[in-house]
Amino acid sequence: METGVPARNGHDLCRAGGAPDSLTRWPVRATIESATVGVATGKYRSDLGTRRVTISTTRPLRVNERIRVPEVRVIDENGKNLGIFRTEEALGLARERGLDLVEVQPNANPPVCRIMDYGKYRYEESRRERESRKRQKAIEIKEIRLRPRIDTHDLETKVRQMQQFLADGAKVKVSVLFRGREIVYQDLGERVLQRVLDLLGPRATVEQAPHLEGRTLVMVLAPGRGETTRTAEDEQE
Repeated sequence: METGVPARNGHDLCRAGGAPDSLTRWPVRATIESATVGVATGKYRSDLGTRRVTISTTRPLRVNERIRVPEVRVIDENGKNLGIFRTEEALGLARERGLDLVEVQPNANPPVCRIMDYGKYRYEESRRERESRKRQKAIEIKEIRLRPRIDTHDLETKVRQMQQFLADGAKVKVSVLFRGREIVYQDLGERVLQRVLDLLGPRATVEQAPHLEGRTLVMVLAPGRGETTRTAEDEQE
């Protein structure tokens, strides 16, 4: 068989008597595991072992008639490698299935295309991007300042503010400020913080246990994850 002649009928050719010089020169079975706008990841298996390929492009994906190369490697909607086809044949195959032909690896030789529902694909990518931005959003820390001799009404008002902050996903730094000789009554501040925990109940998790920072007794709370308030030390146990 002549060396280097493009394969037909969905099959590749090997160079005679030598190792493969590119992905397109040896028989493979391929499974594209994921494809995102500008990025596709695939695992290719052959007699020579397993190759994991990550594809990145900075330009928009080309779809259907916008793919103008003469031939492409085709991956079907189930991730199966169908081999190399003329581009018009690959496009016809996608249309027969009511789907689109999307170029996911333009720099390969020949380019890799996948048969998929492009509209659904773009919607899923947009949803994943929105979720990713939400996860990357910096966690805000709100501070609530209390006095060691705060009355019940004011404390309950402050706790309602904490509840709102925690419900919004923020952390809360609760500070009890001692003035003058009040520092000798540190136990009063500890009782105030314990009262805060009792009122919040499962809505809060203690991320940093009460500790002194100068003349201020500080405790950091995170949104609750259980039925009872737990400290970071308890969670580690």
